[in-house]
Amino acid sequence: MGASKHSAMILKDTKYTATARAAGQGRNGEVHSGDFSLHLAKPKALGGRGDGTDPEQLFAMGYASCFLGALQMVAGQAGRKDAVKDAVIHTSVHLGEATLGGFGIAVDIKVEGVEDEELVKAGHEACPYSRALTYGAVVNVSKA
Repeated sequence: MGASKHSAMILKDTKYTATARAAGQGRNGEVHSGDFSLHLAKPKALGGRGDGTDPEQLFAMGYASCFLGALQMVAGQAGRKDAVKDAVIHTSVHLGEATLGGFGIAVDIKVEGVEDEELVKAGHEACPYSRALTYGAVVNVSKA
């Protein structure tokens, strides 16, 4: 299930938009999305105090949830919901120096409770997080 680069993904239309705002000192600030807020803190492994949430934890949590939802969706479409009823997704997001310079991430996903590798592969192919990392994502950066 290794990733390979294909042509970039482009959205045809938008079904949902989540927004967030980060302020303060980046990894030592606050992040807000609607009525949800978190205190961010640099992890101890990166020289911080580790007394809050870090962006990699948020990414790992979002990815695990998204992957599980995609797996359940493809199993349902195949008439095999029971095959994933005990599924648990474990994600590890690694931050490190990248060959391009600066930092990059790597992700490990472990699927527990599902024997059918084809369903796992289909879940990976359907998951928006997996698709973004495999095919790229549309990223627009501008001044507010």
